[in-house]
Amino acid sequence: MTIPTSLMERLRLPAIGAPMFIISCPALVIAQCKAGIVGSFPALNARPAECLDEWIAEIRETLAAHDRAHPEQPSAPFAVNQIVHKSNVRLEQDLAICVKHRVPIVITSLGAREDVNQAVHSYGGIVLHDVINDRFAHKAIEKGADGLIAVAAGAGGHAGTLSPFALVQEIRAWWSGPLVLSGAISTGRALLAAQAMGADLGYIGSAFIATHEANADEAYKRMIVESRADDIVYTNFFTGVHGNYLKPSIRRAGLDPDQLPAADPSKMDFSSGSSKAKVWRDIWGSGQGIGAIDAIVSAEERIERLKREYEMAMAELVAVSARFLRRAEFAA
Repeated sequence: MTIPTSLMERLRLPAIGAPMFIISCPALVIAQCKAGIVGSFPALNARPAECLDEWIAEIRETLAAHDRAHPEQPSAPFAVNQIVHKSNVRLEQDLAICVKHRVPIVITSLGAREDVNQAVHSYGGIVLHDVINDRFAHKAIEKGADGLIAVAAGAGGHAGTLSPFALVQEIRAWWSGPLVLSGAISTGRALLAAQAMGADLGYIGSAFIATHEANADEAYKRMIVESRADDIVYTNFFTGVHGNYLKPSIRRAGLDPDQLPAADPSKMDFSSGSSKAKVWRDIWGSGQGIGAIDAIVSAEERIERLKREYEMAMAELVAVSARFLRRAEFAA
């Protein structure tokens, strides 16, 4: 494992709950951390901006109380996602709040900045940076990120187009540090597959939309349960950045998901978030792994199912490997 021991020793499953715009909130983060995975949320979800301080304080205080009551099974660390794109006018203020609270993990997206990394390192925090290809991965490490989140094809939100096999192998050819894989991971078996490919942790987002704690419309949660990979469309029409969205939500908004024009990436804007909030409220994002989601449950129940699936997949893989090795030895 290349993930720091200080992080791994508190995880009961090798996973990070991905930060989802609007969806991720303190209740979801707290439930994820209590159940043993890293919980995270985008700083821009806290609105107005002053709420970010309150959100982080609530998460810290609640998890501290949990740890005092359950010293034998302390909570996993939490993370805050910072959009470092130049249009995000809140970045400096939000970063200062993260430094104030010594947020354990900061996830950076849409740009890599040395000053952001240095601010997090000033108190011993860890920076993980989203990348969609090997070129961006090199840039992130050169600018001081501690680890990478490889966002492969099939991921929810602003996803890449590369196969996870291709993306992970290219990054692992030169990078031995922390590596997280994102892209249609919604089962314990998929989580184990991510590790088999060379990732340390899996990044799980869409599976947590269909949970009681998620800040999502009930119709959105039901659509996650009822949809499959074929119900996802990849487009940059809504934000200027390519992402995966649920076709039924696009149709419900009066648009044809199969005839969406391309958008101008230069119009991407995170200055206020108001327009983005409308997009993500009415046009719903999702990754391709939702075919495995068959019910709306609590975050704890979802994680417990992931654990069972992960353990079963591990046992099956060990058994299959043992049989293969025995046959290979006999043939030799």
